[in-house]
Amino acid sequence: MTQEHRKHVLVTGANGFQGGAVARFLAGQGHSVRGLVRDEAKAAEQAAAGVTPVCGDLGNLEDMRAAFQGVTHAVVVMPLEYDPDTVAGYARNIADAAREAGVRRLVYNVNTPVPEETTPYAGFETRRLAERVLRAGEVPVVVVRPPVYLENLFSPWNGPAIVGDGVLAYPLPAEQRVAWMCHDDLGRVAARALDDDVPAGQVLNVGGADVFTGPELAAVFGQALGREVRYLPLAVTRFEQALAQLLGAGAAAGVAGIYHYAATGRAGDLLAPSPAAVQAALGVTLTPVVEWVKAQPWEHWTRSAG
Repeated sequence: MTQEHRKHVLVTGANGFQGGAVARFLAGQGHSVRGLVRDEAKAAEQAAAGVTPVCGDLGNLEDMRAAFQGVTHAVVVMPLEYDPDTVAGYARNIADAAREAGVRRLVYNVNTPVPEETTPYAGFETRRLAERVLRAGEVPVVVVRPPVYLENLFSPWNGPAIVGDGVLAYPLPAEQRVAWMCHDDLGRVAARALDDDVPAGQVLNVGGADVFTGPELAAVFGQALGREVRYLPLAVTRFEQALAQLLGAGAAAGVAGIYHYAATGRAGDLLAPSPAAVQAALGVTLTPVVEWVKAQPWEHWTRSAG
């Protein structure tokens, strides 16, 4: 990569799954990547991935000014915070610091699709609020709204049941169509959205290469794993209660909002953006679900069970 095309990118939430995937992808492309982290203990993980860690708090404008110094582009994702005033403050600090630093473009990963209608769910409404604040700023913004991540299924909650019992349990109705996306594809999408030839000001509903109902997804898992896998819709309240033990009640309620909304039957194709439209808008190649499943080390969960 020539110096002319090399970007100096700040990625917020770089010690999280999504921000980390974006940061690693950009670093792998040869860009200079700075990863904003709050946990100093995790900074070494970013350095090992070719990302320069910088510690800072989104709620502190001076921290943001320091983080954005020398940055030309940024990819932003909000943490698991769902208080409207706090999230709006984060977005204002990002917008102000980016403007002062002369940043050329921001990509905002909403981390969720957002319904057209206003909802009672903070998981949607705080992200809608942050989007509005960032788009009202002076730095050009491209917004990407991904659906649900395949990596959610390669987890202690799902992996052992898929491998050991042939059960794929998830808190979405069986008939809900979803363009399941992997973190690597999120990295590709975010990196491409930083490019000047992608028009700024867009709101892009993005997803993966395939759109499946729950049973269709389970069938693909079965095909890839060589065994029968059935889909089991998980009660959202049960999911939220389990998540609260890990994240706390507030964050769990924020995360669970998308699933509560889907359970009302009002989501329609909210979680199923057209793969062809995503590829046409950004020119990226998305990963088929079957390829993603085959690439995961599912034997890990067999060992864990033993």
